[in-house]
Amino acid sequence: MSDPEGDVVAEDGQAAEWLAQLRARTVTAETLEAFRVWRASPRNAAAYQRMEAIWRETGALGADPEIAAITREILARPRPRARRRAAIVVGVAVVSAALVVAVGLPLWAGRSTFSTEIGEQRDVRLADGSHIHLDTATRLRVDYSGEQRLVVLEAGQALFDVAHNPRRPFRVRAGETEVTALGTRFDVRRAVSGVRVVLVEGSVAVTDGAGPAPRAWRLAPGQQLRTVLPTARPEPVDAAIATSWAEGRLVFRDMPLGEAVAEINRYLPKGVVLEPGAPVSVPVNGSFKAGDRDAFVAAAVDLFDLNARTAPDGSIRLSAGSAPSAN
Repeated sequence: MSDPEGDVVAEDGQAAEWLAQLRARTVTAETLEAFRVWRASPRNAAAYQRMEAIWRETGALGADPEIAAITREILARPRPRARRRAAIVVGVAVVSAALVVAVGLPLWAGRSTFSTEIGEQRDVRLADGSHIHLDTATRLRVDYSGEQRLVVLEAGQALFDVAHNPRRPFRVRAGETEVTALGTRFDVRRAVSGVRVVLVEGSVAVTDGAGPAPRAWRLAPGQQLRTVLPTARPEPVDAAIATSWAEGRLVFRDMPLGEAVAEINRYLPKGVVLEPGAPVSVPVNGSFKAGDRDAFVAAAVDLFDLNARTAPDGSIRLSAGSAPSAN
């Protein structure tokens, strides 16, 4: 007879191990593919989501030397199987290091404004239990009243975990675009050229008033919408990759080098510049910590035979061609 509790412990243990692997300095395309196959199981996907939630709640503990010492002691002790999941999770939360994250989950109600600097992320928990994870260089306003739950995304990107309340729909407004949800998980990114919405779970309605006539769509899980397109419509997307930034990682799958550089630069005050002649269209596959410029540059130099030099302004310039011989 199977042991349901033991199965859950095993699945959560595997999820914690995957979480640790995916937060390594670099991750190979082979590892990402193996993770995709493992996560195809609904039970494994649910276990990984549990580990993500626990990591987000406990990520701030890693900066505390006393907590780190206690964790090392706990992990070194023999322990019953039923305690294995908690110990693994604490270990992953402490040893994992993302970009600078302003963690701490105060409860906010009424009207408030929240923002992050370049390279910073921030978690906010609202009074109704909804949770917002702000990405780098993001600014938003929360307006909770008796009749509405409204968030205005003025710049940047945020991941929303919405508490269900059919009497008070949760709305996110980004320019002329508005996303409405009752209880769901979705990502909204605002750029100069338009808005991208990614639905992780649940259902959302999207309206856009930009252009000659209003447009409206409804998204299903695993779909994204990019309003900048004149023929915008829901299209399939790997939601785990699209929202990997919330774990402090940037995951690229066949993304052109030019676009990958633009993503990396969102987290850097001194970014990466592709010189004329660099292969901007070559596909990039891999996973990098957000803000880890050195790891990305080293991989690009190695994989695409590029030269790297530091410019006077502190940026890294990548150019085509092999580096000159030292002889």
